[in-house]
Amino acid sequence: SHFGSSCQVCRFRSSAMAPLTGDFSYGEWNAVYNALSFGIAAMGSATVFFWLQLGNVTKSYRTALTITGIVTWIATYHYFRIFNSWVAAFEVQQAGGDYAVSVSGTPFNDAYRYVDWLLTVPLLLIELILVMKLPAGETAALSTKLGVASAVMVALGYPGEIQENLAVRWFWWALAMIPFA
Repeated sequence: SHFGSSCQVCRFRSSAMAPLTGDFSYGEWNAVYNALSFGIAAMGSATVFFWLQLGNVTKSYRTALTITGIVTWIATYHYFRIFNSWVAAFEVQQAGGDYAVSVSGTPFNDAYRYVDWLLTVPLLLIELILVMKLPAGETAALSTKLGVASAVMVALGYPGEIQENLAVRWFWWALAMIPFA
């Protein structure tokens, strides 16, 4: 599917749901499965740790540490969604003494990464600015400027992600760099 009947350059994948092709060995599938599981555990436990430490840091850093916990909580949620999408996209069956992996027909949703980045990248930049202890006016101005710029960067990067034409992918990449030019 694409936008406009005559625009072959503007061909996009039909949705954020990526059709998976090719063969994956059980070892490859399992490596991704375990990496995603590790990410969920790491980010989830980090969230708990950061929020439990709020009483142990000086008041001036509590907002930044709260944001850190929010970032890791958002990442935990999205890793969980990516994990579930990964599991649903494949069928694992025992074949003799080994396992066989095949595509289930359920598309893998690769948009979760961009939604995660759309939320977490601006928050990480704001957190960095907060720990720099700049004057209040400068903190607000810089947080707004970099927060908006990073959100625009991620938002402009996504159309390139789902683009089939490599030249148009590079076009969206270039557009995504403009907010930081």
